[in-house]
Amino acid sequence: MSLFWRIFALNAVVLGAATALLLLAPVTVSVPVLLTEAVILVGGLAVMLVANAALLRFGLAPLDRLTKLMATVDLLRPGQRLPASGGGGVAELIRTFNAMLERLEQERAASSARALLAQEAERRRIAQELHDEVGQSMTAILLGLKRCADDAPEPQRAELQELQEITRESLDEVRRLVRRLRPGVLDDLGLVSALTSLSEDFAAHTGLLVTRRFDADLPPLDRETELVLYRIAQESLTNVARHADAGRVTVALRRADDGVVLTVTDDGSGIEAPREGAGIRGMRERALLVEGILEITPAPRSGTRVQLTAPLARKQF
Repeated sequence: MSLFWRIFALNAVVLGAATALLLLAPVTVSVPVLLTEAVILVGGLAVMLVANAALLRFGLAPLDRLTKLMATVDLLRPGQRLPASGGGGVAELIRTFNAMLERLEQERAASSARALLAQEAERRRIAQELHDEVGQSMTAILLGLKRCADDAPEPQRAELQELQEITRESLDEVRRLVRRLRPGVLDDLGLVSALTSLSEDFAAHTGLLVTRRFDADLPPLDRETELVLYRIAQESLTNVARHADAGRVTVALRRADDGVVLTVTDDGSGIEAPREGAGIRGMRERALLVEGILEITPAPRSGTRVQLTAPLARKQF
């Protein structure tokens, strides 16, 4: 039965009951209307309105739930569905909406995968150019400054040595940028070594105390999953340095029943609700790439905890 006929039938039941009461009950209406008759009529009208409102509320409740879901649905949090309750057209509408959400989530995941893979390819290209072009040029400049400083008289030697130090620091910064753009240790030595290098570099540049907890029996992961875990750890540490006002950070990687769990916890000021900025939404998109579950919650005592659960078996886009 369609929604139109359901509402029509509900109203017909109410009006039919009211008509039956008027026909069968010993109730008459005088002219002018007596007080008792007015009370009976107003009471009957109130009963009809309440009954009609209750029936309509029951019949339209699935549409209210559907409206709320449509207003709050987020494709970066997949799996939001409504039970196909109600009858006729309402249930069919909910099933159609659920199917539409399924298609949109699949298309969003596929498009995010293509965009993130293209982004990683571009990062790899930029890192390679920085290493091959800028890095080699600065190395040549550093060697030339050293030769000039060795042959220069004392007043100019000090200035040339100062330029050497500036160039050496710039070269170190370029190398650090290359590691952030494309961590070569991730390709060469694996995820645990890459996370170790990342946390050591983070501790050296921020002065924060970083604790690492890695399980020894981690399962083998594909390169895409390792890269997603590394990037989310990298973004989490960046957020700690920028916003958390923390003194200690813990980076943990443990084995789960059907995957691995990455956790980055700080003891900073904490958050009541995560602000969905570009960084957090980027982490959610990366989690979707490996069908992972990303949770950003307050830490047990103080601070913030970022946790990614990545499954081992997943479908390819």
